[in-house]
Amino acid sequence: MPIEPWFLVAILCSLAGYAVYLTGIRRQLVQPNRASWLIWSAATAVEAGTYAAVNPGAPQAWIFTISAVACVAITLGVWRRSSWEAPSQSEIFCMAACLASLTLWFAFQNAFWAHMLVVIAVPISFWPTWQSVWQDRNRERSPAWGLWTLGDLATLLVATRIEGQVVGEYAYIFVELLGHASIWFMVGLATINPLRSLGFRNGRFYILDAYRPAANLFAIGETHLGKAVYAAEGFAEGDAIVRFTGRRVRADRVPSLMRGSSDRFVQVTPQHYMGPSGRIDDLINHSCNPNAGLRFTGDGVFLVAVRPIAPGDEITWDYSTTLKESNWHMICQCRSEECRRVIGNFETLSEARQEWFRARNLVAPYLRRKDDVAPGRERAA
Repeated sequence: MPIEPWFLVAILCSLAGYAVYLTGIRRQLVQPNRASWLIWSAATAVEAGTYAAVNPGAPQAWIFTISAVACVAITLGVWRRSSWEAPSQSEIFCMAACLASLTLWFAFQNAFWAHMLVVIAVPISFWPTWQSVWQDRNRERSPAWGLWTLGDLATLLVATRIEGQVVGEYAYIFVELLGHASIWFMVGLATINPLRSLGFRNGRFYILDAYRPAANLFAIGETHLGKAVYAAEGFAEGDAIVRFTGRRVRADRVPSLMRGSSDRFVQVTPQHYMGPSGRIDDLINHSCNPNAGLRFTGDGVFLVAVRPIAPGDEITWDYSTTLKESNWHMICQCRSEECRRVIGNFETLSEARQEWFRARNLVAPYLRRKDDVAPGRERAA
């Protein structure tokens, strides 16, 4: 029996999606929702078995089996790399609902109803991830969602070309397709663009080049201020060093006394701050003579080198380049020759220094002049 071409497309898209997503986890480019992946692992495992029982010999059963194995692998990776956090009420509800739908089928001696109960669990399992992406789409900004959507379309085509199947047997495929496509639309269709997913620079090949991998690029050290980030390899002027991420918080909800882990807030709009991400960008210190600066682009907020950075150099940026509030200040202890002693908002910088940052597009959009580069038009290097 010849192999259906769409079957190969579905397998390749599915495997490529999981490979890219696992790469994103390893490089800390995505923040998977643990509840969703735990549910998906259970749901896909049961679905693989029930679909095979309902449709013996159907090729799409192999696709579901591969998905089940990959889901388990990702779930183990997510739970191994993350610290325990108490689940939210919505996550508890979703896990309980899916557990009920996955266990109720044992009361039925009919594989078809077992299959349909899993179908009911799928949209519930997407809810925690929908919530997570709604809060910050960068948590799931991965080309994997586009690849999975294309894989689901190919799987649906495989199913429609098999004679004798009823519409109800397409339900799981269709629901999965809608779930993956919805996340893909929420994080942005551009994430499937291969020009942003692959790249070759500085003599090295990168996957997800727009979000340079954190592995082996940085080292964490100590200074008189505490934790600090050092370059483990060199960066050329204009290189995008790291992407700043974090949950957006209204200004009135930022702690009035920002100390310890609570001082990692970056103003991103006149009314909002970006909260701590729990990643390396939280540890990058201020300097009045920085070697990097923040660039706001349509792809996110990136730290960009303003001069060559050698291995072993501490990476720093000027906190004033995003600050608009007039009632905030902090004593500066950067110890650079240009130290201003006090860190204030952008207007506290000299006019020459303000223009220096503006000319390089290293200020927040609300601090730019009208004739500066329009926000969102420029991409990170």
